[in-house]
Formats: sequence, structure tokens, C-alpha cells
Amino acid sequence: MLTSALVAAAAFGAAFLAKTPRHRKPRRIAVGAAVSVAAAAVVPGVMGSCGFAPEASQVDHVLFFGLMLTASWLALIVVRMVYDRADGVVSETASMTGEIRSGGFRTKAWVPWLLLSPTLLILVVFLYTPAVQTFTLATKLARLGAPNSIDVCLGNFSELLVADPVRVVAYPLVAVAAVYATSWWRRATSPETVSHRLAEVASTLAVLGIFVALYAVFSPGGDGQVAYRPVYVTTLIITVGTVATGMVGGLAIAYLAFRNIRGGGVYRTLLIWPYAISPTVAGILFFMIFDPTAGIFQYLAEAWFGIDVPNYRENAVLAQAAIILASGWKILGYNILFYLAGLQNVPTSQVEAAVIDGASAWQRFTKIVLPALSPITFFLLVTNLTYAFFEIYATIDFMTKGAPAGKTSVAIYEIIRVGVNNGDLGRGAAQSVLLFVAVIGVTLWQFRTSGERVTYGGAG
Repeated sequence: MLTSALVAAAAFGAAFLAKTPRHRKPRRIAVGAAVSVAAAAVVPGVMGSCGFAPEASQVDHVLFFGLMLTASWLALIVVRMVYDRADGVVSETASMTGEIRSGGFRTKAWVPWLLLSPTLLILVVFLYTPAVQTFTLATKLARLGAPNSIDVCLGNFSELLVADPVRVVAYPLVAVAAVYATSWWRRATSPETVSHRLAEVASTLAVLGIFVALYAVFSPGGDGQVAYRPVYVTTLIITVGTVATGMVGGLAIAYLAFRNIRGGGVYRTLLIWPYAISPTVAGILFFMIFDPTAGIFQYLAEAWFGIDVPNYRENAVLAQAAIILASGWKILGYNILFYLAGLQNVPTSQVEAAVIDGASAWQRFTKIVLPALSPITFFLLVTNLTYAFFEIYATIDFMTKGAPAGKTSVAIYEIIRVGVNNGDLGRGAAQSVLLFVAVIGVTLWQFRTSGERVTYGGAG
């Protein structure tokens, strides 16, 4: 199987570089195949061929093969960048920095690296090295306090997935193919046509199909597999709810607070204060607010409306809603701060012209204000997702501790529960690597989709 994987890597490398140059060159195709094979061979060189061992499961074979192709893909991206530079092909990022590159200041090539060396050293010591150690730990059966560990290759990852390798491969591939197909359909049709609108709807459904495919790939539990599908669903619900609550609420409050009112500066400053509170304190505050025996919410609901509110820690919907409300409130001040700054850059001349033309307040907001805020909205979307993925552990720990029945146990909470509380370092590290890959994937997807709709100044 190792030989077949290397042959597939060679074919992948040849095909990858065959379509990227403006004119095909046999030498480049050969270089692509050679680099792809060399990069793919690094994986078994470092880990051994444990993924293709007879005792490994078929899902392990699939994951090991995918890891080898990923190494090939990363190496081929570097090779393509070198060839693009030789061909004079300038990427969009490089063209955006043209004003900086065309300056009159010139220096030696090693000077920027010297200036960046302190930052690079910090990244290597505190980020890259721990990341490599985490992946190494994810391939072992290690217990907290145990002197020895056992190498399990990719077993900690495969137990999070369904045991059927066909489903593990087919579902994501079909979902990704649907995304590319609908994207091509959308680009091939003219705007303002029925076909283009249908393509946009199909593109949205295709993106949602990726999340459905991942739902089908993660294991529901049983037969020696870890029940990771409920964690995935809970993470999606709480993440989407937190981001939506924080961003929509932040924009609404910022839009209202931006008006000329007496004491507006003090009022806006007070609105930003919740961001200074740590997630731990936010969890304590909302724990005290929603506490079923001494909480103010229970008291007001009973005194004003005669309603006996159920214990939110015993109801999955109420528990998730409480976590979303607390986490959204915590990030609310951060979003308000950036939206207040962005509203200052909205062109007042366009707003005044729209008022003269008879545009309603909603039309002015959707046609002028929202497009002007698109760069800030894109930035906040990425940062809010990062917050929802990584920084709500303390809020959950103080409010619900993952209850009821794990319905508020998101990915980051599950990592700490498994790796620290239960002392299973290998499985905790595997789940942390999976979360890291998910965040990178979501971020890249945001840059490829939302980033295309962002307009800076009068451009776009």
C-alpha cells in the first residue's frame, strides 16, 4: 500500500503542476512528480509505515494516505510559487503590496530576516515546537503521570470517525465536489439572471453539505469508537449562536450608539466594558443570573409574569441558550468597539444623497452602511469564530460543566475534559489537532468566500 500511495503522489504532483503554468513543460511535470513523492515519503519516514500495517484499521489506511497527500500538496504549493515567480505571475496579494515594494528604500536580503528573528524565535519556541509535540503525542496512548507511552499511530484519530472507510472518503469528496461545481456554475452565469440566483442558492446548500458530510463522518459511538458526533453538533450550535449573537447584537447596538446623543462618549465607553471581563467572570455572572434558586432571572420571571423557569442546567436547549447568551455578551463589547470605529468611515455624502433620493432607513443601512462595514465584518467574523472555538471553556465550566448529558460540551471543553481531567493525553492531543485543523479550514474558507465580497474604500 505504501508503494501505491507513492505512485498516487507522483500522479498528483504531475497533474498539479501540469495545469498551473501558462505552457506545459515536461521538466516541470517531472519536478512536480519528484517533489510530491519526496514530500509524501517524509510522512512514513518520520512515522514509519504504521498506518499501512496489517493490524491497522482501514480508516487508519485512509488517514495515513490523506496525510501523505497533504504533505505533497503543501510542497507543491511552494514549488508552484517558485515557478509563478519565474514566469512573472503576480498574485493578488503581491499586487496589493506593490506600493511598498516600489519604494526607494533598498537593503540586503538578510536584514528583514534579522529584524524578524526575535518574533520567529518566539514562534518556534512557543508555537511551532508545541504544535509538533502535540501531534506526536496524538499518535500515542499516553496517560497523565504514567512514565511510558505506547505508539498507536493514527488510532486516536480513527476512533473519532465511523468505521466505514468508504464513508470517510466519499462523503467529504462529494461535498467538496459539489462546492466547486456550484461555484463554477455561479461564475459561468450572468448576474441578475434566474440561473445565477439558482446557482447562489445551490452554492449555499453545497457549503452546508460539507457540515452534513462531516456529521456523517464523525462517529456516534459504540463498537469501540468515541462518540464525537454529539460534540461536533454541540460545537456547531454554540459557535454559530455565539458568533451570530455577538456580531448582530454588536452591530445593532453600535448603530444606535453612533447617533449624536448627550453623554455619548461615556455611554459608548460603558458599552465596551464587557470585553474587559474574562470568560470566567462572565460565566460566574450568568451563573448567578440564571441560578434556579437565587438567580435574579428566576425572581423577576416569577414576580412579574408568574412563570416558574425550569432549571437551565437540566434542559439541553436552555443550557445551550444560556451559554450562547453569556458568550455573546462577553464578545459584544469587542464587536461594538470595531463597529463604532467603522461607522465613522461610512461616506456621509452617499447617505445624504440616498435621503434626497427617498431611500428608507433600511435601504440606507443595507445598501450603504453594510457594504462600507464589510472589511470590519470580515475581520470580526474570523476573530469571533476563534473566540467561540477556543475561549468559552471557562464560561461553560462555571455555568454547566458540559451538562446536561454533554449537550454543552464543545470541542475545546471535551479536549480539556479528556486530556486533563481524565488524564488521557493522547486522545486529548488528537482532538486538539482536529480542532486546530478545523479552525484553519474554516478560516481559509472565510478568506475564499467572504473575502471576495469585501470592498475596501471605493474599490470593488
